[in-house]
Amino acid sequence: MGRCELRAQSRTEQRDFALKIVIADDLPASAVELLRAEAGWIVDARSGRKPDALAADLADADALLVRSATTVDAHLLSAASRLRIVGRAGTGVDNIDVAAASARGILVVNAPGANSISVAEHACALMLALARSVPAADRAMKDARWEKQKFLGSELRGKTLGIAGLGRIGQEVAQRARAFGMRIVAHDPFIAKEIATALGVELMPLEEMCATVDYLTLHLPATPETKHLFDDERFAKCRPGIRLVNTARGELVDEAALRRAIASGIVAAAALDVFETEPPKDWSLAQLPQVIATPHIAASTEEAQELVGTETAATVRDFLRDGIVRNAVNFPSIHPDELQRLQSWIRLADRLGGLVSQMGAARIEALGVRYYGALVESRGVDVLAASAAAGVLRPILSSGVSIVNARTAARERGIDIVESRSSRSRHFTSLLSIKLHTDAGERWVEGTVFEPHSLRLVSVRGVDVEAPLGGTMLIIANDDQPGVIGEVGTILGRHKVNIANFALGRHGGGAVGVVNVDEDPGAPQALDRAAGEIRRVPAIREAWVVRLP
Repeated sequence: MGRCELRAQSRTEQRDFALKIVIADDLPASAVELLRAEAGWIVDARSGRKPDALAADLADADALLVRSATTVDAHLLSAASRLRIVGRAGTGVDNIDVAAASARGILVVNAPGANSISVAEHACALMLALARSVPAADRAMKDARWEKQKFLGSELRGKTLGIAGLGRIGQEVAQRARAFGMRIVAHDPFIAKEIATALGVELMPLEEMCATVDYLTLHLPATPETKHLFDDERFAKCRPGIRLVNTARGELVDEAALRRAIASGIVAAAALDVFETEPPKDWSLAQLPQVIATPHIAASTEEAQELVGTETAATVRDFLRDGIVRNAVNFPSIHPDELQRLQSWIRLADRLGGLVSQMGAARIEALGVRYYGALVESRGVDVLAASAAAGVLRPILSSGVSIVNARTAARERGIDIVESRSSRSRHFTSLLSIKLHTDAGERWVEGTVFEPHSLRLVSVRGVDVEAPLGGTMLIIANDDQPGVIGEVGTILGRHKVNIANFALGRHGGGAVGVVNVDEDPGAPQALDRAAGEIRRVPAIREAWVVRLP
């Protein structure tokens, strides 16, 4: 997150010359006028500028607002010496170099969730189109063909809808599908049962859901774990005749596998708004008669674009005018001096959260964060709980989860964050304890910071073990008996996985091993295969692959 010396100026602290806001992409007129309404502010709203021209215009700008057309890279940011905030009118920030912005003390904000209803409505529209063959019937009419008997449809009423991913958009779909009289089930191992129950949604494992539903709509983030989640093997386990809707990410579906599933009749029809490559290089899937295809327009409604634009403009205005930070993706809302002092501990909390989150799939019920030693008296220490929550949720959710919005994201998923302080003496000057409460049991890890800024894992499940915290790690729980370490090392060597550090802790007939490894970026599957083989060793109770920043 860089040095984070960012500080918003209040009205009384502003320079005696006007603030300048550059809007580089098209925004609704209402968003532009919201900024122009501020006395003395200069708003330069012009789209389509060449990179060099935009860089020149940013030389004296305080704020930059973009959508997806403009790329905000390190080179552009280096030309903007006065820039304090970049607003992205949308959810994703893929076109913004957030790390470069953070290093320069520039706040990056977005508009999360502003287009949820539009995407949900488009998913419902696609379901109705599949049920009644609307595009094909319309095409026949335009060709002057009256084919009434051909287009016998079916009702959504009484059908079972499966929702893969019960986040904001998935919940909106559930509410609308209930009005159609559908039975609604969902797979989301990280949503609280109480939220699903309130929505009238039954939670179930993915395989069971796929084998049960008539319609399946995808609302999952694109992560390494969800890439090609729907492949030949998954489709083979689906209920024959299933209808698939994808308005989330093209990477979720192996398009070749989907074509084969349609050809075999496993998938009766599909409605796709997103594709692996956009626009597609291979149009054969979109051109199948069983497929309804739209060009990534689920979020493209007047209302969504209006809301996204005005929300982003208001966020930028409130920061520049009043110093209020909202919807930030790279900055916590505490005093910069305190933030700077806590930087290493913030990173520690994030990584500890990421570690427990990756120790197996389970439904998270609560996150416990306990501070020991000098941390108990630190001001602003509650930012560590937000950082831990961000670490927990990042492997689960799509990009955009940050130290600022992690508490909100946790609350939306029914996850309680419980903070506590202990004066009990431990072996370290300060210690951070993270406990994840899940429906599969508790996961408990502890860490500390060795000077200067060395993050260390010091306990796993109450077993003392000291290891560097970061990069790729293999964590093993095993019976404390001879030969286990050697067998683990042999398996890793056979898969050409290099061990950078090996730490072992023992307690009560059991042991915990933490293996830091050098992972080949081009072949991450090597470690996954090795871990699978390690899990089959009789003395190994559990083994997890954890990937941290």
